[in-house]
Amino acid sequence: MNSTTLHIKNMVCNRCIKVVNDEFAKLNLTIEEIELGKVSISAILNDGQIAEIRNVLNENGFELIDNKKSKLIDSIKTLIIEKIHHSNDLLESINSSDYIAQEVGYDYSYLSNLFSSVEGITIEKYIINQKIEKAKELLVYNELTLNEISYKLGYSSVQHISNQFKKITGLTPSHFKKLKTSKRKPLDKV
Repeated sequence: MNSTTLHIKNMVCNRCIKVVNDEFAKLNLTIEEIELGKVSISAILNDGQIAEIRNVLNENGFELIDNKKSKLIDSIKTLIIEKIHHSNDLLESINSSDYIAQEVGYDYSYLSNLFSSVEGITIEKYIINQKIEKAKELLVYNELTLNEISYKLGYSSVQHISNQFKKITGLTPSHFKKLKTSKRKPLDKV
């Protein structure tokens, strides 16, 4: 069966999920999956249904994000994940804002504002979160020293990565490594 995924702005809490779920039920739409900012419906929607959904969402303080914006955000996330997690390039060799703007083909300030308004965090914070996830992976594998990890991820010093690591995880890199537990997150949850 075909389905439609809708991206919704201002959907930021569990109560929001309940409101959206209830409103879609009133419209006789079957939800396959619902999470913050996103709803998958088990139907292909026509223009009239989309207009109706848009109105109901607006009445409840939400906003339907058009497909083009959703695709832009997805492409920004994909670029960042590919660069940090699937590339052997040193990260210091790129300027994130220039790289993203060039690859996506839009002005960085527009992309930054769009990303922040939809995701609730800045692109820079998203990049830091991804770098820390990569650092966790590298620490668990135990193949590189923290100095090598710092260099690979484009940090200016071991102190810099250590400070960000502790700020995000609550643990120092060495303490995280000693725990030997997999406190890693799936990339789509970062």
